[in-house]
Amino acid sequence: MTALVVAASLLVGVSLGALGGGGSILTVPILVHLAGQDAKEAIATSLFVVGVTSLAALVPHVRARRVRWRTGLFFGVFSMAGAYGGGRLAAYVPGTVLLVAFALMMLATAVAMLRTSRRGQEGGRPARGDLPLGHVAVEGPVVGAVTGLVGSGGGFLVVPALVVLGGLPMGIAVGTSLLVIAMNSFAGLAGHLSGAAIDWPLALTVTVTAVAGSLAGGRLAGRVAQDVLRRTFGWFVVVMGVFVLARELDPVVWTLPVTWAALGVVLTAAAAAGLRRRWSRAA
Repeated sequence: MTALVVAASLLVGVSLGALGGGGSILTVPILVHLAGQDAKEAIATSLFVVGVTSLAALVPHVRARRVRWRTGLFFGVFSMAGAYGGGRLAAYVPGTVLLVAFALMMLATAVAMLRTSRRGQEGGRPARGDLPLGHVAVEGPVVGAVTGLVGSGGGFLVVPALVVLGGLPMGIAVGTSLLVIAMNSFAGLAGHLSGAAIDWPLALTVTVTAVAGSLAGGRLAGRVAQDVLRRTFGWFVVVMGVFVLARELDPVVWTLPVTWAALGVVLTAAAAAGLRRRWSRAA
């Protein structure tokens, strides 16, 4: 089981480094279903792991000048208050309710991610210098509240906002998102520490592994088409969201082997679709 946790933690880091999100969407199910933690402990641990990993993943994006600092800092500041409040509120919400809410958020953000991917193919809006402050003031606290409540760093809410509303190129949106995720995660963690304990040896093991994956993901971000990565990972999140939701609603019927088999089918189909598109363009 430890080997599975480590392998899955690498995927967390690659996701954050390459896509600017997805770390907590993966980390919470990993900690609950592979490491055996309860929901609240997993959410608190996830916020620590994702916060540290996001800072590490931010470094290669900074070097490549793929971070819009003004937008990221303003978005982060507005969302930190919501993240702290969401973390404090989570102490009064049952763990099953949190996981169901988390699964629903996974499905909603996966849909937004896939729609963003299609818009990118059709031609996005013209790039702007920074996201308008009014949008930041409205969206920041909402993203922060989700972050603190269900242990999500908010990347799959921030990236579509930066791309669709701000007109930022995908690469810059990914780098900027990591700054926001780190700020949100640590604020949410502060809210959770009063009501949840952290298994530090496990947290550090997962964090170190995820950081290594994030460095590889940061390099992928500049070399692999973001639309291909985002579309494939979007379907991956759909499968994981269905898995978490089904486990909570009917833990007897849905088992881990069934979910990983379904995940394999989805990823294979996504990879085949990507290859077909490349062949058709080459032809």
